[in-house]
Amino acid sequence: MPWDHPAPFIKSIIVQPADIDGLGHANNACYVQWCEQCAWEHSAQLGLSVTDYQKLDRGVAIHKADYHYFLPSLEGAELLVGTWLTACDRKLRLERRFQIIDPELKATVLRGNWLLICTTLSTGKATRFPPEFLQIYGDAAAAFRAE
Repeated sequence: MPWDHPAPFIKSIIVQPADIDGLGHANNACYVQWCEQCAWEHSAQLGLSVTDYQKLDRGVAIHKADYHYFLPSLEGAELLVGTWLTACDRKLRLERRFQIIDPELKATVLRGNWLLICTTLSTGKATRFPPEFLQIYGDAAAAFRAE
């Protein structure tokens, strides 16, 4: 596949009838949801699930999201959602990138980027990363930069 970067975490999606909007293709909001699902699965695979967030009273919240749509997706199409953790300032900021590919066309459908900040779940306030986040997310971002 024509991935922008090596070794993405990949989630496969099949475009469902409920995903189709009045224009006959997948609604833009569906791509955002697919990226979110992929991010959560990637985080859990790395070792930080929603349950871990709750135990630590820490999470990462989207501060800024940017999506670029290139091609429509039709009902029944398989899409591959890839994600990478691409930067971590080791204090409170994290960057995650996405790419959605239509494997039949071997073409990029979407590219996305999230800038995230660490927050205390109980207060919603920005805070420094706990050691668990630094180890898991920081190491994943460092591995990305090393490739």
